[in-house]
Amino acid sequence: MKPTAVVVGVGSEEGLGAALARRFAKEGFHVIVGGRTAEKIERVVKSLGDGNSTAVQVDATKEEDVLRLFQTASAPGEGKSPASVVIFNAGNNQYIPFRELSGEKFEDFWRVGCLAGFLVGREAVNLLLPQGTGTIIFTGASASLRGRPGFAHFSAAKAGLRMLSQSMAREFGPQGLHVAHVVIDGGINGTKLKSILPGILDQRGLDGLLNIDAIAETYWQLHLQHPTAWTHEIDLRPFKESF
Repeated sequence: MKPTAVVVGVGSEEGLGAALARRFAKEGFHVIVGGRTAEKIERVVKSLGDGNSTAVQVDATKEEDVLRLFQTASAPGEGKSPASVVIFNAGNNQYIPFRELSGEKFEDFWRVGCLAGFLVGREAVNLLLPQGTGTIIFTGASASLRGRPGFAHFSAAKAGLRMLSQSMAREFGPQGLHVAHVVIDGGINGTKLKSILPGILDQRGLDGLLNIDAIAETYWQLHLQHPTAWTHEIDLRPFKESF
């Protein structure tokens, strides 16, 4: 039976979600590619080759969408076993001065960055716990650890996601589930950042941004860890990045 991995929060082919899908597909996993934009996830699925992945359009802030996603994850098709790896990579970021931050906008960021993580995490546990084994990985950020001016909304969501992952690790680690949180402490060399800051690559250079495939390799290595030496949290940054 072919193993299955779920990646939630896939967008552009040049994004981290797509890189994670590629890394697990390379190791023989059937990858369920979850994202909000049908065109983007279909392009990622096409890039992975015939039969190696399934696109599921999902808004992870909506409980009914997440339940539908995990119906597919529990029965991915003939010759494929239920998912044994779940990665939550959804997120959004935007500079908003605190006094200009509306309650609606604050809640929007919390829903994407934290509530969605809870919904995906809960259903991942429901799927993996009966198997007695499995890996759940959450993508964090610098804001998971510290707040910066103009990013209170983002920091609140990401810090909440970090605490969620810690609570899950302590509850379900002893039951065989490896729950990990990856702090991405720097800019990612992908479509999203380069579209927001067009000159960022010229300013920082290739070595000044995190390479998406290098990040994905760390997620793969987390999955491979022996249960007597599990990492719960790891931080990644370019060697040029201050911290």
